[in-house]
Amino acid sequence: MSDHHTRARRRWAALTASAVVLAACTPGADSPGGAGDGSGTTAGSGGSGAEGTDSSSGALVAVPATGQETMVLGGATAAELSVQASRAFFESAPVVVVAAQDEQLTAASAGVALGAPVLVDGPGVVEEVERLGAGTALTIGPVEDPGVDVLAVEDGPGLAEVLGADAGGEPVPDGEQVSALLGLDPDGGSVLQGPAEEASADAGADAAAQTSGDPGGQTAAPAEPLESDVEELPETARPEPVGGTTVLSTGGDRDAAAVASALAAGAPVLVAPEADPRASSEVVQAVAAAEPGAVVGIGPEFGDAETLTSTARAAATGVELPGGGQLVLPGKTYVALYGNPTTSSLGVLGEQGPEETVARAEEIAGAYTDLVDEPVVPALEIIATVASSDPGPDGNYSNEMDVETLRPLVDLAAEHGMYVVLDLQPGRTDFVTQAELYEELLVQPHVGLALDPEWRLGPSEVHLQQIGQVDVAEVDAVVDWLAELTRDHDLPQKMLVLHQFQTRMIPGVDEVDQSRPEVAVLIHADGQGAQEDKQGTWRSLHDYAPSVTHWGWKNFYDEDLPGPLSPAETMQVEPTPDFISYQ
Repeated sequence: MSDHHTRARRRWAALTASAVVLAACTPGADSPGGAGDGSGTTAGSGGSGAEGTDSSSGALVAVPATGQETMVLGGATAAELSVQASRAFFESAPVVVVAAQDEQLTAASAGVALGAPVLVDGPGVVEEVERLGAGTALTIGPVEDPGVDVLAVEDGPGLAEVLGADAGGEPVPDGEQVSALLGLDPDGGSVLQGPAEEASADAGADAAAQTSGDPGGQTAAPAEPLESDVEELPETARPEPVGGTTVLSTGGDRDAAAVASALAAGAPVLVAPEADPRASSEVVQAVAAAEPGAVVGIGPEFGDAETLTSTARAAATGVELPGGGQLVLPGKTYVALYGNPTTSSLGVLGEQGPEETVARAEEIAGAYTDLVDEPVVPALEIIATVASSDPGPDGNYSNEMDVETLRPLVDLAAEHGMYVVLDLQPGRTDFVTQAELYEELLVQPHVGLALDPEWRLGPSEVHLQQIGQVDVAEVDAVVDWLAELTRDHDLPQKMLVLHQFQTRMIPGVDEVDQSRPEVAVLIHADGQGAQEDKQGTWRSLHDYAPSVTHWGWKNFYDEDLPGPLSPAETMQVEPTPDFISYQ
């Protein structure tokens, strides 16, 4: 096709799109804003499209999307995410920026300055330009024809000349493009540039995805930039920010164009490297301060919309766990006293009063602070239901502690920044039934749950005649119950401890549901005796449950031979325990 016909086709597409929008949106002469009142759509020198106008200058203004709902942009590549972000943040735009793969950051800085969507060359770009009703595309580097008039530049210096901006800064290193964008002053007149190499790793991944033979992909980009159809961009102004939406990015370079579109629409962007708004104190407090009505996660790492809605609502409360943030694991090491506050016969937790118990837990945890590079959290593991030799009035061979008996110690732990785990020894009843008894304690952010299958009996079994066991289905029922409780109350993540010293105690434990983001599952190795035997138990349990990420180790003061491991020795256990308890 000749250049003449190409230009004609682009102009026809722009005018057709403009006519449709104007027919739908221009008021009649007798209506408010009708002919003669100076309002309506204004075309720029590069074409016309769907847009607003700045009432003071007459400049064209993009229209950000309103009524946003929490969503996850699930594209795997920068190109896919850029199209999804444009659709999420803009209803229309008179000017769009379209960039070659390796010019994404340069284009992103232009989009922020112009208040325009930024698209990375790839599938869906032409369709998105048409949806936006754009009249002009600012293209940077070699890209496919976007179907409207273009002002084409080759690179950062060329863009700087068009915008009258400064492009003399140092290239932004790989891995820092999003943070550079977030620090960019839209009015500062600077054009950001990526590394000098032809393409970053993310761009390479995009190109590979697009040339892999996928029917939705495309062939290699053209060798030369397009020829310009216009000499300058139409006069534009950045839109007024639409409040209520907060955007989350992992901060990877892949997200630069999508982040730029969010910034251009006026949405605040937060970096959550772990793809979870609960993961750090900084992000939790930033989300809480933003009070978002909706959250947009850039990238599939954020899960689905339902998951992001739940995690963002928890973060928006601003409530943090001991050790910071809203995730119990990873990133923290817990050191706990184990037992029951009413007796010394079940562990060291009951050997002293509440204040002394808290002080003792803090002292023991303090011995670990110089051994790890993460927060050490003092903890209490309280036996809430105690296995009994007597069936009791309910016939379940378990004595359930009254909530009010446990509350003072639970509350005291909260005052001292300690985590609490409620341990269940259910006898002949099931774990969910007993967990429900302690719901009003478990809705406190710093309280988790532990299941002790050693004391889970069958219908005709009694304690000490056999070692109990529980099947995975019952454990999963607890996971679901605890996850729903956490979600319903917008709580930080809960820890679920599974005690075990034989593989038969939880047959098939490797299949336990670990997919619920509200719950972190941890297997706690309870072996006692000679250290060589304990290490053997530790290895056997790991071999039996290789998919389980988090693990706990127990030091017995009296039963371990020749004695419990020292803190330094405990932290040399491989893999390193996340939870260490003392009994």
